[in-house]
Amino acid sequence: MMKERLQKIASMSNRQSSTNWYVVTGGPGSGKTTTINILAGRNYHVTVEHARHYIDTQRIGGKSVSKIRSNQREFQQKVLAMQLEQERSMSPADTVFLDRAVPDSLAYYRFMGLEPDEKLMNALKTVSYKKVFILDILPLVNDYARSEDAEAQKRIHQLLIDVYSSLPFPVVQVPVMPPEERVDFILKNISSDEGGHEIKSQDNIPQ
Repeated sequence: MMKERLQKIASMSNRQSSTNWYVVTGGPGSGKTTTINILAGRNYHVTVEHARHYIDTQRIGGKSVSKIRSNQREFQQKVLAMQLEQERSMSPADTVFLDRAVPDSLAYYRFMGLEPDEKLMNALKTVSYKKVFILDILPLVNDYARSEDAEAQKRIHQLLIDVYSSLPFPVVQVPVMPPEERVDFILKNISSDEGGHEIKSQDNIPQ
C-alpha cells in the first residue's frame, strides 16, 4: 500500500513548480549550513534547519540531546510540523533558499525504518520547489546535534538523492569545492535558468 502511494507521488512528473524556492540539502556533514550561512551573508532569504532548531529549543528547556532523540517518530513529526509551518508562511513569489525541506523527512523516516504517516505523504503531494541542490558530502565532523557515523552519513545522503530524484523537481548535485565557490556554483546554475539574469537578493528587491 505504502509502495503504491510512493509510486503515485513519483509519477506526478507533470506538476510544475509554483514557487521561487530552492532547496539546499545533503547528508550530515555536507557543508549545507555553511552554504546557507554564506547565502544569508550575501543577503539572500534563507531558512533554518528545523531538526537542529528543534533540538536547540528543547535543550534550552533542559532536555539532553539523547532524550530529545529517544523517540524518533515523535522527533521527526515535530521537525516536519515546523517545516510545514514555515513553508506555509512563505510567499511563493519570494526567492528563498531552504536549509532542508519537507521531502528530507521521508529520507529520514526511511533511514530510521519508520512508516511515513499520512501528514507527510499528503504534504509530499503538494510541496513545490523550483530546484533542489544536493551537496556532496564532506568528511564527517560530529557536534552536539549530530550523532551519525560515516556509514549513516552515506546512507542518509543516498536516501536524499533517491527521494528528491523521485519527485518532479530538478535536482542538481553540487560537488565538493571551497564554500564560497559552492555558493557561486549554485547561483550560476540558477542564473542560467533565468536567461543569464542574476536572481535578486533582499538588497536589490524593489520595495
